[in-house]
Amino acid sequence: MSEATQNRTFFGRIAANPTPALIWIGGALLLLAVEFGAFVDALILFGEQINPLVGGSQDIGGWYVDTMYDSLGFAGGTVMSALGALLVLAVFSVFVKAAFVPFSIVETLGLEDLPISADLLERSIVGAVLAVLWLILLYEPLAFLPALPLIGEPTFAQLIHGFAQTMAGIADWIVANIPTLLSRDLIPNQGFLPPEGAAAEYPAGSEILGARIAIGSYHGTFLGLSPAAAWAIRVVTIYLYAFVWLLWVWQGYKTFRRHYRFADWTPRDDMVDRLSTHRWGQFGFVIVFLFLVLAMFAPAMGPTTTTQNIYNPYGHEFQYVENGQVETITHGSANLQSASQGTPDSNVGVMNYDDYGRFHPIGTLSERANGKDLFTFMADGARVSLFIGLLSIALSGFVATALAMVTAYYKGLADLLVVVTSDSIQALPGLLVYILLSVVFSSHPISNIYSGGFLLALIFAATGWPALWRAIRGPAFQVSEEEWIDAAKSYGQRPSATMRKHMLPYVAGYLLIYGSLTIGGIIISVAALSFLGLGVAPPTPEWGRAVNIGRPYVTTVSWHIATIPGLMVVFVVTGFNALGDGIRDAIDPQSEGSGSGEAAAAGGGG
Repeated sequence: MSEATQNRTFFGRIAANPTPALIWIGGALLLLAVEFGAFVDALILFGEQINPLVGGSQDIGGWYVDTMYDSLGFAGGTVMSALGALLVLAVFSVFVKAAFVPFSIVETLGLEDLPISADLLERSIVGAVLAVLWLILLYEPLAFLPALPLIGEPTFAQLIHGFAQTMAGIADWIVANIPTLLSRDLIPNQGFLPPEGAAAEYPAGSEILGARIAIGSYHGTFLGLSPAAAWAIRVVTIYLYAFVWLLWVWQGYKTFRRHYRFADWTPRDDMVDRLSTHRWGQFGFVIVFLFLVLAMFAPAMGPTTTTQNIYNPYGHEFQYVENGQVETITHGSANLQSASQGTPDSNVGVMNYDDYGRFHPIGTLSERANGKDLFTFMADGARVSLFIGLLSIALSGFVATALAMVTAYYKGLADLLVVVTSDSIQALPGLLVYILLSVVFSSHPISNIYSGGFLLALIFAATGWPALWRAIRGPAFQVSEEEWIDAAKSYGQRPSATMRKHMLPYVAGYLLIYGSLTIGGIIISVAALSFLGLGVAPPTPEWGRAVNIGRPYVTTVSWHIATIPGLMVVFVVTGFNALGDGIRDAIDPQSEGSGSGEAAAAGGGG
């Protein structure tokens, strides 16, 4: 690129040549418009989780305060409660400042001359803002409350309520009125063959944009096709849509490389080229991609909804044909009659219909699980596993990275303290610690958040950061000895700025490697705990519980109950491990798949 181009900012380079960026943004907006209703619905679902999370934090805080006062009396309880609140705020302040505030608050507010550390002042400001927001959410919940009566001038809380209700109304209208390509409303698969003489009352096909279109003879299904064909069309369409998004993101990266990047070549180009020829890593990427799409589009993937199948089966009815008559039955009653019990007369297996005309791609569960559709159970369970895995990796990765930066920068006593702490945690048997903590906190308020999923994520984060820290400690020590770090110190750059700007980019690649390798272990550990009855609480679906439910039927015709979930756990864990191997070999070509991870970990432990 020219020297004039190099002197421009990123947005300046886009302004100088906007056509490629506008083309890519236009394509992305078009893809988003196809699923805009579902996107808004996901935002509503995310907003609905704020109040339970805040309420859960209130329960946890109340439990901690009551315990401190009961154990230490008024004076001790007050001191410990204040210290606990300050500790939580300090941790969240560091995380929020590092992850979401890329600018200097002190310089922006013109507070450089205050006689206090700039880092401490910035984190204190962030902590104060977080405390105010938490109090507002705690005592003035934003969602699902009636509008407060306006008496005189509106209060701040009333204004927030009004804004939230207005946005919720707009979102509900969008979800109700804008068609979504990949929804079960546009591509329905629940229907039946009308009995003879009832074709006029139950016409074949489905209504699409106000017009009834029929190719097959089923009533209520997409184009009148069989429930199996309609479901397959919806699933294939979802994966095609996700694949197009993947190609478009890749096209965006190539557009950036071709038109808006300073250099014609960077080391990242070689990493991408090596990954493009790494067949084992590509296999892992495909498996992880299929898993992520299953979790993201779970509401539309299953042949029925999770509400009908799991959470409220007796509150939803459907029609079916029996003895030439159209009858109505609840999903709960039909599920019990369609349970797989290990005998040929009581089994709904892979790619089969039940007696009520409902299609089950991988069969049904046993009577112990009320005969739920297994595919819907697995799709919703993928979301639970992904939530626990990503949250625990995010928390443990943040702790490991922060400690790696601190120990590599300061060395000495700081490094010794973290080494002793990590060795103490790693010396404990992992599975026994998971079981112990799950039992100890089973009656704690924190176990009520997301049916225990949040507790599991915290447990895996608390016990998993030492392994991640040791994996990236070696690279952190290596980069801390470079000349540019000494130069930054000599120029008086703040330690936090040096760690963030000069050390973190070097360590981030290793964190990505070991994070992708670790998340598979978390998923299989969650499945193991659920298999033992200690994981996510029912009725929230989890893959390990399905294996437990189907264990007595492995050698019968109902083998699918345990075998298919077990194989899915194996494939997903293998996929994450293969992807991690591919990323490792792309970043470090000298590893050649030969255990550079062990070398790095050993180097970090030395």
